[in-house]
Amino acid sequence: MIVEPAPAKLNLALHVRARRDDGYHELETLFVFVAHGDVLSIEDADTPSFAVTGPFAKALAGEGDNLVLRAERAFRESVATLPPLAVTLDKRLPVASGMGGGSADAAAMLRAMARRAGVANDEPRLVAVAEALGSDVPACLLGRTAIGRGRGEALTSITGAPGVPVLLVNPGVAVSTASVFAGWDGIDRGGLPAGKLIAAAIAGRNDLEPPARTIAPEIGDVLDRLSAAPGARLARMSGSGATCFALFDRAADRAAAARTIRSVEPDWWMLESELS
Repeated sequence: MIVEPAPAKLNLALHVRARRDDGYHELETLFVFVAHGDVLSIEDADTPSFAVTGPFAKALAGEGDNLVLRAERAFRESVATLPPLAVTLDKRLPVASGMGGGSADAAAMLRAMARRAGVANDEPRLVAVAEALGSDVPACLLGRTAIGRGRGEALTSITGAPGVPVLLVNPGVAVSTASVFAGWDGIDRGGLPAGKLIAAAIAGRNDLEPPARTIAPEIGDVLDRLSAAPGARLARMSGSGATCFALFDRAADRAAAARTIRSVEPDWWMLESELS
């Protein structure tokens, strides 16, 4: 059996620069990953199968297709032939939440199949498959701190900040990525600032926050609580939402913030983790 983690992706900053003729948007974003997320496993089998377990398995129940299965088909068509596989996805992250869950799962599937086939993760055919699957999949395949440009697929690895405590909070609402991008006001407010990762993130922004907050006002409630947490250095929405995060200097402050928020919003999903 091959077990592959699918860590949550965060956009520490996300600058939307322009609408493109191909329907996508020109972006500049700071991709980071945390130490926790979904987990995918594969093993050779007589007949192919796909099972979903974990706390958010029900959210994927009844899906006739998903990014993991599309990643498997694309790998077989474009990269290498493999025997039938039994695939299990332990779904620990909320869906449609701005953490790249589906993209991270697809990237984990590609990495797992690449390991099984003896293919390097930077094999051009594998990277091309990731780019075709979705804008966040190449970053999730890379799995390291990076600047994403273009629609997010043009990556430049940068020095990360491993170990920085982070608290992730989702108010239990799913927002449509297409609707959030459609609500962007079209104003280019400039590119990413220079500097080390955390300083650049603090000086940056997420241009999708305003339209996302209009669609789901609960996002504003989450950000207000995270911003008010003692020791929080940065509170921001990730991706197109609705998950938000706060960075802390001390794990004790992160834990205290989690306790405080959980006491008043027990139905919100929370994850205490750290940057990887």
